[in-house]
Amino acid sequence: MSIFIRAVNTLFNLIEILILARIILSYLRNMVSPKIYNVLFQLTEPILYPIRELLYKIGLNKGMIDFSPIVAFLLMNILRTVLINLFI
Repeated sequence: MSIFIRAVNTLFNLIEILILARIILSYLRNMVSPKIYNVLFQLTEPILYPIRELLYKIGLNKGMIDFSPIVAFLLMNILRTVLINLFI
């Protein structure tokens, strides 16, 4: 496996872990340090905010459930596949 493919996989895995940690900690917000949650928020919001806005504009994100992390996971997997296939 080339170093590029490993780097792309590592980067996307890290982003997915950060988003997953944000999801979990959002339910435990009172039990977690605000500094930790703020760092996760600042690292993941640039990815989730545009997706959340797009979902809101097309009418899919108007309830209590935020679907932007699910869409982010799907889009990141598509982007990962495209990047890897371009450089194989």
